Amino acid sequence: MAVDTYHFDFTENATRKHILGTMIGEFEEMQRAMVGRVVGDLTLPTKACYDDMAKIESAINRTVANDAVKETAKEIYRILAEAEATAHGCPVEEVHFHEVGTGMTLREVLGICTAFSLLEADKVTATPVQVGSGTVECAHGTLDIPAPATAAIIEKYQIPVCEEKLEGELCTPTSAALIAHFVDEFTD
Repeated sequence: MAVDTYHFDFTENATRKHILGTMIGEFEEMQRAMVGRVVGDLTLPTKACYDDMAKIESAINRTVANDAVKETAKEIYRILAEAEATAHGCPVEEVHFHEVGTGMTLREVLGICTAFSLLEADKVTATPVQVGSGTVECAHGTLDIPAPATAAIIEKYQIPVCEEKLEGELCTPTSAALIAHFVDEFTD
């Protein structure tokens, strides 16, 4: 399904589930099955937690995803590790993943990377990103939205955000890393 330009509307939602759902919704059955095979890969138990880069990379290497997709997923996690290091004021080697290191998150990241590889877009564009508002409960307690790692990615990669903020966490550290990696240009 090679396309010249693929566009995301992130004005209301920029979560990884939104990214995956949007892409799968436009795929044909065979492409959906290929993404589903990766997302459903039981070598990564849903509730397992891979809490550092070495464990993340080892887990990714064991999956059914192809080698190019595995490398892309590792790049996404490097973006996440750098953001977590910035948020916690520690070296990347000392980053401890919580929610972003679950088996389900890894499977969805690999699924999104698979979807992008099948898409073969020359260019990916997106609207400014809806980050949401309020607070979120996580391993570090109650945090303001956007979470510190999300804010670090948005700042480093100069991702434009919507002025009007909707309620809830609508852009997570994982989705911000995916957007930073895959989106080439932001348009209104």
